[in-house]
Amino acid sequence: MDLHERIERRQNTARESGLIVDRTPLNPAVHLPEPVGRGPVLERLLDVLDPVFRQQLPDDVAVFGPKGSGKSALVSALFAGLNDQIGRDRQRIGTTTRAGSAEGTTQFVRIDATNARSEFRFYHTLLTAVVDESVPERGVGTDTLRERLADQLQVPTRCAVVAVDHLTDVEDVSVTDLLEWFEPVDDAVTVVPIGHEVPETWTGETVHVPEYRQHALVDILTTRASQALESGALRHGQARRIAEWAGGDAHDALAATFGAADTADRAGADRIRANDVDAGIDAVPENCVHLGRVLGLPENRQRVLSELLRLDGTPTIREAAAAIAEGSDLTASTVKRFLYELAENGVLERVQTTDAHGNGRTPSHVVPRFPTLVFRRLDGDL
Repeated sequence: MDLHERIERRQNTARESGLIVDRTPLNPAVHLPEPVGRGPVLERLLDVLDPVFRQQLPDDVAVFGPKGSGKSALVSALFAGLNDQIGRDRQRIGTTTRAGSAEGTTQFVRIDATNARSEFRFYHTLLTAVVDESVPERGVGTDTLRERLADQLQVPTRCAVVAVDHLTDVEDVSVTDLLEWFEPVDDAVTVVPIGHEVPETWTGETVHVPEYRQHALVDILTTRASQALESGALRHGQARRIAEWAGGDAHDALAATFGAADTADRAGADRIRANDVDAGIDAVPENCVHLGRVLGLPENRQRVLSELLRLDGTPTIREAAAAIAEGSDLTASTVKRFLYELAENGVLERVQTTDAHGNGRTPSHVVPRFPTLVFRRLDGDL
């Protein structure tokens, strides 16, 4: 934390009362500019991308590792740094394996595969990242966007290193699809798929990001807590307990810490207590879905999730849809369709209702697979 951040923190503390100074550092969907505990992996990734420092385009490279290992945070921070120090100042780019060499620029771009599930949406998302003006969503077809992308990215004038994050979270998009979509700009693009495992058909370079060791995860929690909370609010033993429970998953550890801090703050406590840690952990389900996937959903789906969390008990899907529709501008059939869709995508989990009677189809209800306390707080549910 630099001097400016320390002064700003004191200003925030003076303006606000309570345990929490700034929720952002504990948000598991937020990537800080300086990743903690990932020096060796960063060096490995820089080794693979080293050609950019010799004015060449690197080979494709897959970045893989378990959920919560910091893949997105690492690539986001690295690409931001490369854009600041190289992307704007590059004089030329060329390669011995790809045609072309002359004056030009390169960009380092990260896009989320969960927001690019079709060829049209992929081209639209990528174009939005590489051009200054807005990209139309209506009145244009996939062919038009493909041609526009080919105009934007071509050797030698403009190249890009493009990371496609959360690729293994999107069942309807494979790495084969991804490489086919990149074909029109293949000579001008380095592809960096990011996921939990290396795609079966992948033949390029790979960089493995292992799960965090417990001491590194404790460092992450204490570092972020020092920026988010009043001094001493999270004790080292509590951070160690959360890290041990999370098993190397920084996403789940941060979600639990966020939930613990929020629970303590709502109760008016001046520090996190043991029961607050319990509440934070309990609000992070087993096999938890990354919060970023939930926050990336369309607004109407997020609203349905928010209303679902407000319902008492475990109503069936039909009952939940009717209750949610009653207080919104959506019909019960639309809400029901959204709930089934969210269950199919893994954001919710369908569970059969055990006390059902009769000979008909056994009803089911849905339970969240995302960190509920964090989502409710970020959604503005006070």
